[in-house]
Amino acid sequence: MAPDFDADLLRTFIAAAELGSFTKAAQAVYRSQAAVSMQIKRLESAMGTALFVRDTRNLSLTRAGETLLEYARRIRSLQDEAWAAVARPDIAGHVVLGSPDDYISSLLPPVLHRFSAMYPAVEITVICAQSTALAPMLADNKIDLAFVTRDPSLRLNGEFIRREPVRWVGKPDESRLWLSRPLPVALYEAGCAARAHTVAALDRAGLPYRAAYSSASMLGLLAVVDAGLAVAALASCSIPDRLSVPAGRYALPEIEPLDIVVARSAKSNRPTCDFLAAQMQQDLSRPESHVSTLDSLMHG
Repeated sequence: MAPDFDADLLRTFIAAAELGSFTKAAQAVYRSQAAVSMQIKRLESAMGTALFVRDTRNLSLTRAGETLLEYARRIRSLQDEAWAAVARPDIAGHVVLGSPDDYISSLLPPVLHRFSAMYPAVEITVICAQSTALAPMLADNKIDLAFVTRDPSLRLNGEFIRREPVRWVGKPDESRLWLSRPLPVALYEAGCAARAHTVAALDRAGLPYRAAYSSASMLGLLAVVDAGLAVAALASCSIPDRLSVPAGRYALPEIEPLDIVVARSAKSNRPTCDFLAAQMQQDLSRPESHVSTLDSLMHG
């Protein structure tokens, strides 16, 4: 007979799997580390197999753990949908969300899917634009929420969601391009935090470069990079596999990561906006230390 899945056990399991640490999972679920360890042992006993590979430095999932994580997330999602359908059936309205294309294409789709399943009566308008364009729209109450890079110069501050690493991308085997001096670089438009971080890293390293191309969108940068005309620095979450280059391969300088926040307009003080902001926090938040570990495992 299959075991019953205790919602509390699954919540702890998901936290440990996503955070890569029983200590961080304990903080996330407001339990002691000993209690978390006991819950994981109970779940492993019920499943009849180990779910984690434990060593002194890292906590990673076994193959069985990876399989369970997929189902655990689906079970949690269904639980949330059931709660919303029964407890908050009256939530309806309209939310205008603004975000750059690199975050819209990579981070937001699962959030919007889950939110819409939980609150089908809420209409969401998504505006794709760079932070430099979204900042005045937020100030003028033309959008409710902005999922953007924190940028005090644009008065874009808000609830912290995650720290996103920035990595160099380009044609992996175009060594002649990577070793060119001055280095041809495709940059976001002036005034953008991502551009500022990239230029600052190059200047600190004293690396000769030229701003070969400029674009307000990630797709514009990718077109130039795909053509083998320049390299670029992109948020790790948005890098396509075809352009992924192992860290340190061409010895380019490290770039300061981007802090992603949910900024809110003055008119966003209503339940629909509260729930969407909370959904982004729940689904996308990640401690800085976990970001660094995960990125090194994926791209190191």
